[in-house]
Amino acid sequence: MTVRENLDLGAYRRRGPELAKDLERIYELFPRLKERERQKAGTMSGGEQQMLAIGRALMAQPKLLMLDEPSLGIAPVLVQRIYEIIREINHSGVAILLVEQNANYALDAARGSYVLETGHVVLASDSASLRNDPAVQKAYLGT
Repeated sequence: MTVRENLDLGAYRRRGPELAKDLERIYELFPRLKERERQKAGTMSGGEQQMLAIGRALMAQPKLLMLDEPSLGIAPVLVQRIYEIIREINHSGVAILLVEQNANYALDAARGSYVLETGHVVLASDSASLRNDPAVQKAYLGT
């Protein structure tokens, strides 16, 4: 499927004139998707595919967006942009559940955080407290 077909699929349960507005919002967040609107999604880079997956999900107007490892396999420059967009999406009123191994990005993006080890919660607090905790810095942030 093309980029546009993927985005349309995200809104398959919706109707009405607001769809065009939402599509333009996705293209504002991810200008690369507009450039590649007619391209087959499978031929895009990993970062572009990640942008498309987020855009497709947003077309459904979710109240909660669940993201699993959005930085996995993506160039560092794109990872930074993805996290800027995640913050923008959250500030627009969409709650975000983020699973991420890169603790630095996750703590920067989140208000509250949980640290899991082998499936068990070992720490839970607001992100600022965890970031400033010396034990967390040593064990998870590499500082």
